[in-house]
Amino acid sequence: MDIEQSKEPRMSARRDGGAVVRVERRRHWSDEEKLAILKETTQPGAIMAVVARRYGIGTGQLYTWRKQLLRGAMAGFMPVELAPAEPLAMPSDAGRIEIRRGDFTVSIDRLVDREALRLALEVVGELER
Repeated sequence: MDIEQSKEPRMSARRDGGAVVRVERRRHWSDEEKLAILKETTQPGAIMAVVARRYGIGTGQLYTWRKQLLRGAMAGFMPVELAPAEPLAMPSDAGRIEIRRGDFTVSIDRLVDREALRLALEVVGELER
């Protein structure tokens, strides 16, 4: 919740009994500026107070911006249930080799290993003799 601040002079007490008059101002930061400042706070070794001081804001403002960023990011998400992936169905004839000799047929699918294929071809060669 943002609290509007006026530009009216404000009085604050001093130790010597005098008063300091200052004008409160409200700055408007764009979303890009806020994000850039927040990114600085995530750098290795970054100190929130140092970053806040660099931009003339309080650390509370940085934490507020961070909370607003997270709330906005989370607003777009929906719960998802992941299911195990099912293997893609390949057409049964894809990559299949058929060798027909007389009254017999040797069918070899695309996943056959080389040794099994060599043995199958030897058997076909022996049957033809």
